[in-house]
Amino acid sequence: MDSVRIAGVGLTHFGEHPERTSRDLFAEAGLAALDDAGIDPDDVASVFYGNFMGELAEHQGHMGPLAAEALGIDAPATRYESACASSGVAVREAVKNVRSGESDVVLVGGAERMNNLETAETTESLAIAADDLYEVRAGMTFPGAYGLMADAYFEEYGGGREDLAHIAVKNHANAVDNPYAQFRYEIDIEDALDSPPVAEPLHLYDACPITDGAAALVVVSEKYAKDHDLDAAVAVTGTGQGSDKMALQDRTTMTETPAAADAAEEAFTEAGIDADDVGLAEVHDCFTIAEVLALEALGLFDPGEGIGAARRGDTLPDGDVPVNLSGGLKAKGHPVGATGAAQVVEMTRLLRGEHHNSEYVEDATVGVTHNAGGTVASTVVHVLEVAE
Repeated sequence: MDSVRIAGVGLTHFGEHPERTSRDLFAEAGLAALDDAGIDPDDVASVFYGNFMGELAEHQGHMGPLAAEALGIDAPATRYESACASSGVAVREAVKNVRSGESDVVLVGGAERMNNLETAETTESLAIAADDLYEVRAGMTFPGAYGLMADAYFEEYGGGREDLAHIAVKNHANAVDNPYAQFRYEIDIEDALDSPPVAEPLHLYDACPITDGAAALVVVSEKYAKDHDLDAAVAVTGTGQGSDKMALQDRTTMTETPAAADAAEEAFTEAGIDADDVGLAEVHDCFTIAEVLALEALGLFDPGEGIGAARRGDTLPDGDVPVNLSGGLKAKGHPVGATGAAQVVEMTRLLRGEHHNSEYVEDATVGVTHNAGGTVASTVVHVLEVAE
């Protein structure tokens, strides 16, 4: 089976861009990816586009053709929606498309515009990713849901707010020199602990921000890369997807995320690796407790051990497995429909040695991305490797 190569990547700045449309943001990221790849846009066979809340934020559905038009590409275009995992799913479908031989070149990514709404409106829009009948109508919000998951974890395994604060401090520090990040400043443990509560035990610095932004990448077949003498050293060697019951009350546990574990098993098996081979990871830390659950689902830490990983230094840039060297959703930002693709973009830059934090992973050849939707009812995992 030929490998799928990443020929080009592009990002916009993540932050507040209420004056820009999502199609405008995607055009910036997509054209940057095409320029990075150095290929003729006429060679793009398909455009796969992730977006979650376009109907609510921009009164705009049917966004696939708009995404292609923004790039000046005349090719079939499809929008993918899977809550915060929308562009992660789009990347997975692009990889499968190229791997199957259907296409040699696919441009894939996502965009989200969120800051043109008031905070309450954005919160309400995000809530449609939960079970409306049994969660939203009962008053549950995502901060509340992740607060419940944190409480359950502390009760089963121990740990507390200070452990979560170490995760927030780590990810803020990782974002300081990232030109694409929303929050480029450091915080300390006291800042995190003293910040106002959002949904106990989670406080302000446990939560990711509301973000506008876009990400894109060009994936190509290995044959196309060789025939066109492309510099495409990073390959996607594994992709996996998992699902779980939508509502928390229908699950057997709130301290595990089986959708992520299933996605990781599929992706790792495809790539022929296990957790010990992973040199670095970008995981879906929409809340600090989510990073803990992701680390354990990926098998990077045993159950109950993920909570102390940042405090012990295991996931710091100079630790055994650096996690969220981009700053993660927590500090880089979380434009929900773009996040999954952005993780793959950041991982590609890290493995290519072009990232502001690449110096910490010079010897790493295997990186993993983990992108989740809702309270991890949907998850996509990708394995990226330096192929040459």
